[in-house]
Amino acid sequence: MRKARRWFSRNLIRIYAVMGFTYLFIPVLYTFAFSFNNSSKSNLVWRGFTFNNWKNPCGAPDVCNALGNSIKIGLIATAIATVLGTMIAFALGRYAFKGRSLVNLLIFLPMATPELVLGASLLTMFLNFGFNPGFVTIVIAHVMFCISFVVVTVKARIASLDPRLEQAAMDLYADERETFRRITFPLLAPGIAGAALLAFSLSFDDFIITNFNSGNVNTFPKFVYISAERGLPAQANVIGSAMFFIALIVVLLGQVVQRRRKVS
Repeated sequence: MRKARRWFSRNLIRIYAVMGFTYLFIPVLYTFAFSFNNSSKSNLVWRGFTFNNWKNPCGAPDVCNALGNSIKIGLIATAIATVLGTMIAFALGRYAFKGRSLVNLLIFLPMATPELVLGASLLTMFLNFGFNPGFVTIVIAHVMFCISFVVVTVKARIASLDPRLEQAAMDLYADERETFRRITFPLLAPGIAGAALLAFSLSFDDFIITNFNSGNVNTFPKFVYISAERGLPAQANVIGSAMFFIALIVVLLGQVVQRRRKVS
């Protein structure tokens, strides 16, 4: 009993970690497994193993159209939110001005507001201004809530920079533009890239705000929600699994690059 208690106390954190990761990855494993299901209409029951779903991921009606819309919206919203959010982060992190605390509060509001309230409020605003819900309104809505996450991420990176590096560059006769191009931006690039990836994942994954402001435009989360009652087609599982593996590869590549930089 003493040996068992000692072993349990020493490995308690590992046990919790295994249980936590198991809980998190069971849905991923289920999605990946049923992407090989030989189903026709419903994908709720296992009917046999096949590679046909991976060979033809657009076999289900409208699935690739919804995926294309999500990727387009995500890329546009990410580009706009990253540029605007980075500039706001610079203003908040480097300069003191009147209303700075109020701006910080306003930046956190979209992150703290429930998506249901946010989506309904945006829909009311668009209708009052005469905008019909569609592709443009989705992009505007996604930019609005993605900016907050970009600002927080980039601002944290700015706060961690050593100002003496920029001062040293200016002491060596570099002007402000050259200092930004050669010192500041390369140091901020990992934070900006991380903010962009976070913004894209939030935009691609969003359903509630998109559902309020999309009109007839179909996105991949909407497609999944609509198809869930009758069983997702296996092609949707293929796309979901592929997106997971792409994200995993991006994260692993980022870790490899960071380790090489530390070594060098």
